[in-house]
Amino acid sequence: MNMQALVIEKPRAACVRSVPVPPVGEQDILIEVKASGICGTDAHIFRGEYLGTYPVIPGHEFSGVVAEAGAGVTRFVVGDRAAVEPNLACGICPPCLSNRQNFCGRWSALGVTRPGGMAAYAAVPEQAAFKLEKNLSFLEGAFMEPLSCVLHGLERAPVRFGDRVLVVGAGPMGLLLTQAACLHGAGAVTQVDRNQSRLERAQENGASQVRQSLEGLPQDSFDLVVDATGVPALMARAVDFARKGGAVLWFGAPPRDGKLELPAFSIFEKGLSLVSSYTSARNSLQALALLETGKIRVSPLVSHTLPLADFARAVELIETGRDNVLKVMILPDSGGL
Repeated sequence: MNMQALVIEKPRAACVRSVPVPPVGEQDILIEVKASGICGTDAHIFRGEYLGTYPVIPGHEFSGVVAEAGAGVTRFVVGDRAAVEPNLACGICPPCLSNRQNFCGRWSALGVTRPGGMAAYAAVPEQAAFKLEKNLSFLEGAFMEPLSCVLHGLERAPVRFGDRVLVVGAGPMGLLLTQAACLHGAGAVTQVDRNQSRLERAQENGASQVRQSLEGLPQDSFDLVVDATGVPALMARAVDFARKGGAVLWFGAPPRDGKLELPAFSIFEKGLSLVSSYTSARNSLQALALLETGKIRVSPLVSHTLPLADFARAVELIETGRDNVLKVMILPDSGGL
């Protein structure tokens, strides 16, 4: 049996075509995909700039309904709703045995090195699937993976009660970071983005102050500065705004060949903690709990729902920031909403 899937054949070449429905192993479930989010990683893969193997069916943020379960599956039955954690670890290499599965030496990921969720169906190892409660939509369920990355980031550079936090960038991840920082007890969150409509959304997400530029912000004054852009020049400037003894979290994914030029003595004199964050580390259950209780709200972040055939348009929207774009969701089984 065949299905429709979005296939990136090579950098900047993607098309919808008929491919075989993936086989289901003994420990796998087959998910009928209902929603698959696009993030910066997908754009990087499309452009040939970051990870990925070709050809590949992208989509690492997705949810859907279990259509088939392998003989060895114990946690799911046909008809269950599920959200997916795409990162797969071997469990036996030194990083895995040291509880650092996100640095697995045999790492693979659905939608990056394996077929992902931008297709009618996706085969998913049971270990990578989590039950999605009925009070959550499939669009909300597809946020489990990006939210888990946010939670891991704030574990790496935790927010303390009353902290003054600066978040640079107000895309979907930046807005999730603001919500999570407020939930952690931040006293005030300042969010910076050039896009005024995103700043309005930032205020709705808990930012107490919004700015369109870093210029004019007080330097040496924030307990935690988070870069959610991945733009090397902005990553470097984060150091200027952290207080003495403060912390910088580099969260956004930079270009593979990006370089940072940092003020060495200033970092030394300030005694800064400089931390980066890479994917997540078994934060999916935490993310689902926050989504299920409504403590993190994601539905307002969905700006576009599009069919598979509009993937290239979706990437272009994200790259240009047109049409007040935030999170774009691909709906494989429909023409969009």
